[in-house]
Formats: sequence, structure tokens, C-alpha cells
Amino acid sequence: MKRLLEGTAVRAGVVAAVALAGGLIVASPAAGAATSGSVVTPVTVTAQTAALARPRNGTILYDRISGGQGRLKIRNGLSQDGVVILVRGRTKAISIYVRARSTATITDVRDGTYRIYFTTGTNFSRSKGRFTRNAVYQRFNDKLKYRTTATRIPGWSLTLNPVRGGNAGTSSVNPKDFPS
Repeated sequence: MKRLLEGTAVRAGVVAAVALAGGLIVASPAAGAATSGSVVTPVTVTAQTAALARPRNGTILYDRISGGQGRLKIRNGLSQDGVVILVRGRTKAISIYVRARSTATITDVRDGTYRIYFTTGTNFSRSKGRFTRNAVYQRFNDKLKYRTTATRIPGWSLTLNPVRGGNAGTSSVNPKDFPS
């Protein structure tokens, strides 16, 4: 027996698909599979449950300007999860979820100059694009420049936690001014 979601069991080759918005489950037999004895139990997925689901490490939450060759490696050595947001000009370009004590990489940053914002906290709400508890909002003081040439593919590495000998300063950001 395979567990797809809590309360949903699938046996004997039944394929199940879940539509989160409506909590609808669609089941269809796999080609050539016997379906006698198969059980599919509906699960109610509320908007609140879906909004509070903790994203996986490295989940791209927003992607408006990607498709380049630049890389950004992010290490979160903190005890709380974080979200890193790249902003080009006044446009939010990309945001990525980085779990506590984890590393994630964005591999397709377009050429340009980016301001890097980040937030840390607990209970991330996808619908609000923010942590709902213990949220801290910051930005790196220096901008990151990406410029691809025939001999160089740009890449940066940053940490969300203070590092001895580190060279990147940060500033607090008013939550109202934070790009979410």
C-alpha cells in the first residue's frame, strides 16, 4: 500500500491525482491493472492547510526573470527557514525557499544587477508569501552583478547566517517595504 496523502490509500494499480484547490481526488485504473479491492478515500484539503505546508528546500516560489546561465548558491546555517529574493531594478525576479541548516542553488539567473533580500522565520504562508511567526526581514547591502561572457559564467555564493571573516553586510528592512 502506498501513502499519497494522509488519509488517502491507493492499492492495486489505481492512479490518483489530487487537485488542492477543491480537495478533489480523481482515480483511474492503470492500464491492465485489476481494480477489484482498490480503495480511494477522499481527503479534504483546505486552503489553510495548503497555505501552511512547509515548502521543500530549494523550492522556487516565484520566477519572473530566469533563463540565464548565472548561479546563486545559498547556505542557511540558521535554525529557522528562509526565503531569498532577487530583485532587478524594481522587479521581483526570483525567490527560493531555503530550509534551516540547508543549502539551495538557483541555476538560471539572467545577466543583470540584483539586490538580494531575505527573510527568516517560522510558519511560512505561501498565500501571503511570508513567515507568519518570528519573521525577520533583511537585505544585503551590496548588489550582485551577473554578466556572462564567452569565457565566464557568473556565480555567487552567500550565507544567511553571520560568518567569521565574511564580507557581506546586511540591513534590516521594514516588513512593508519587503518584496513578497
